[in-house]
Order: sequence, then C-alpha cells, then structure tokens
Amino acid sequence: MINHYSTLKPSYREDLREFSKKEYNKFVSLNTVNDWSQLRWKNVGNPYIVHSFAQEKKDWEKEHNEALPVYTSWTMFNRSFHSWFVKDVPAEMSAAKKEFIRSLGSFHPNKVKAALGNISRIHLWNYVHRIQDGIWDPRGKRALFEGLDVKKPRILFLGAAEGYEAMQLAAMYPGGEIVFVDYDPFCKDTRFEEFPNSYPFLGTNEQTGGYRIYYKEDFHTTYLVEDIRNLSFGREFDIVLSVGMLEHFPDEMKPEVVGWHRKYLKPGGYIIMTTPRVQLRSKLYYEIMADVMNHTYRELMTVEQMGLYMYENGLDIKRHGYIKVHNGIVAQEKSVI
Repeated sequence: MINHYSTLKPSYREDLREFSKKEYNKFVSLNTVNDWSQLRWKNVGNPYIVHSFAQEKKDWEKEHNEALPVYTSWTMFNRSFHSWFVKDVPAEMSAAKKEFIRSLGSFHPNKVKAALGNISRIHLWNYVHRIQDGIWDPRGKRALFEGLDVKKPRILFLGAAEGYEAMQLAAMYPGGEIVFVDYDPFCKDTRFEEFPNSYPFLGTNEQTGGYRIYYKEDFHTTYLVEDIRNLSFGREFDIVLSVGMLEHFPDEMKPEVVGWHRKYLKPGGYIIMTTPRVQLRSKLYYEIMADVMNHTYRELMTVEQMGLYMYENGLDIKRHGYIKVHNGIVAQEKSVI
C-alpha cells in the first residue's frame, strides 16, 4: 500500500507512512492551549538563545572587525546546510571512522579532537535527518497541516530555501500554485534545483479523495529571488508560510516578521509558521552542529512562546502543536469587531 512505504536513501529518508496511534501520541502534540488570551509571558518564560556560533562567522568577524552582515550570514548558512543534505551519509560515516583511527596513530591531540568532532557530527546528522527524519518530518508536517478549508490554494513561501513544506502542502491540497521567495540566489539555483526529483510527497487525489504520490515536477511553481519586504503582491494568497524564520529575530522585530505574513494574506486565509522546539536534544544539536548551523541569531522556543508572539500581533490561532523537532502554528487574522 502507498501509505506503508518507507526507505533509506544515502542522503535522506523517503516516508509515505501514516503514524500509528502509538507513534502519533509519541511524536505529535496538538492544541494544548485552550485560551490564548489567558496566556502571559511571566508564565511561559522567554525563548532560549543559542550562543554557539559557526567558526566561519567568527573568522569573518575577526578579519573584518565588524559584525557579520545578515545577508552574508544567510548565504553562508545556506551553502553550509545544503552541503549536508547532499552527503552520502553511510560513506561519510565510514570515512570519518577511518580518519579518526588514523588520527589516533598521529598522537596529535588537535587532529584527534577534529576527527572526533567529524564523527560526532555525521552520526548526529544521520540520526536526526535519515533515521528519525526530524528535519523534513513528512508525517509530522502532515499532522500539523491537515484540516485547512482551502481548494487549489495559492501558497506563498517566505524564506523558502529548498521549498519542502510548501510542496507537502501542495500535495495535500492539490491543484494550486506555489510562489517561493528567498533573497539568496543559491536557494533557487541550488537548494531547490537540486532537491531530488524522485522524492515522493504523500497527498490527496483530487478525483477520488484517496491517496496520491506527488513529485516536484507535479507542482505549479514560481521561484522569486527577492527580499520578502519588497514583494509587489497584494493580499492574494490562501496560505502564507514560513519555516524557521521567526526565531532568527529579536523580540523588537517579531511584530514586523508577523506583519510580513499578514501583508500578503487573503481575508480568511491561513498563516503557517514553524520554529525549532526548545528541548535538551535541540540544545545539544545546535551545540554539536554549530559550525554547520549557527551563522546568525537563533532562538529555541516552546509552542506557547511562539503562539504568544503571533497572538499578540494580530493572529487568531486555529491549530498549534509540536512534532519531533518543530513547533507549528496555523493561524488566521483576528476578526475586527
């Protein structure tokens, strides 16, 4: 059956399965807040700020004697992160193990430390991305995204990178259009372009209402290389989406970030946002993977903290929860009485 398929590829997992009841209860928690108007910051606390940064960022700032510009930090991050998505992970793990054994024979502490770091990172990446499928997490994302009242939606993905989540949405609610936006050309020309054409998305068959598998080529897409603040669109999208954006901005900028989503949303449309969860394993991940991930300001937060930012900035939260490594919120604009 279609929805029983799962297999490991050298770089990632393909997974068309649905959660069992036991798995759902383990990996998905939805709608834990009954009344957002009663939530207060003194009760939910503040997000956890990640203080470990990539060596590439530190080297640039030392050389230039200034803070790394935001745009440059994102170009560094995109190239670094993408390089891990395309790794042949089993081959890399084997090579890292051999290098570590060689380093032991050198009796050179720095070489041993570097080789041990490489082993730690590639094994952690294998577990998080291939074994647990925590980054793409199609089963968890489908659980977060289900139940939207849309047909053939126009989807705007802000800060789209490779575009994964919009393609999953387009499979679940087929027949519409995706507009990807990212201001780093590398995201369009490499991250999206090199996203595997054979990767399957489990979605809905428009004719039968049953399951159907979709691939990248099945979606009607446009990819714009542009600053999301400068888009010429009006309020014309059924869904405005961002993944891992809100947590990169300090509190004084978060109202503006929410505003970017509202600016392009149709009346009655949906804003969908995700952020990384604050949990011990996430803190360890961003510590061990600092050189890969941490080129810019980053927070880890609870879904309550994330939701409060959105609720206080004009959004009515319709669905919220967390999955393996992400918080997710589906919201609409508050009604004006």
